[in-house]
Amino acid sequence: MRSVLFDTETTGLDPLTGDRVIEVAAIELVNDLPTRTTFHRLVHPQRDIPAEATRVHGITLENLREAPRFEEIVDDLLAFFGDDPLVAHNAPFDFGFLNAELARCGRPNLAPSRMVDTLALAKARFPGMPNSLDALCRRFGIDLSERTTHNALLDCRLLAEVYVELTGGRQRALLPGGDEAEQAALPSVQYEAVAGRTPRLVVPSAEELAAHGGFVEKKVKEAIWLQGG
Repeated sequence: MRSVLFDTETTGLDPLTGDRVIEVAAIELVNDLPTRTTFHRLVHPQRDIPAEATRVHGITLENLREAPRFEEIVDDLLAFFGDDPLVAHNAPFDFGFLNAELARCGRPNLAPSRMVDTLALAKARFPGMPNSLDALCRRFGIDLSERTTHNALLDCRLLAEVYVELTGGRQRALLPGGDEAEQAALPSVQYEAVAGRTPRLVVPSAEELAAHGGFVEKKVKEAIWLQGG
C-alpha cells in the first residue's frame, strides 16, 4: 500500500488572506514505512515574506529569487502524490494551503477523504499531552539536533519517524516474513534519523540462542508459542 507524507512552509497562517506556499516536500511511504523516494521544491510566492514567518522557517524572498512559481511545479507535485492517501501533521492546514494554490491554477482540490492527520492520531494516543512534532520526537527519542528552523523536507523525515511509531510500522517490519519493502525501508529510516550512525545487525550465536531458550523455558510456564497445533 502506497501513501505520501508531506509538509509545506508558507508566508503565513491563512491562505484565504493571501498567504502562499513557499516550500513543499514529500516522502513516499509503502505500508506506512518511508522509502528513499522524495519530492522537494522551493516556490516563489509572488508576494513578500513577513519577518515573523522567516523567523520560523528561515526562508527569505531573496532565497527564492530563482525559484519556480507554484504553477510551474504543480504537475510534478500531483504526479508524485498520485491517487494515494496523503499524510501530514495538522493536515487540514497543509491541505488548505495546497487547495488554495491548486485553485489558482484551475485544478481540483485534494479530496478530504485522502487526508491522514498525524496530529489527530497523536491526540487519540496521547490525550491531553503536547503533540507538536517536536514533542512527539522527544517522546519517541527521535533526534532533533538538526531542527534549528522549520524545513519541509527535514520535517517530513522527522514526521516519518513519528508516523512509524504511531502506526506500529517498525514492529510490523521486524516480524518474520515481513514485507520486503518494509524490511528495506527500515534501515534507511534509522539512518536518516540519527545522522552518521549506520544501523548494525546483531545476530545471536547458537550458544546465546540456547541460553535464551533455557531461560525462557524456566521463567515462562506453558508458553503459547511452544504449544503444538
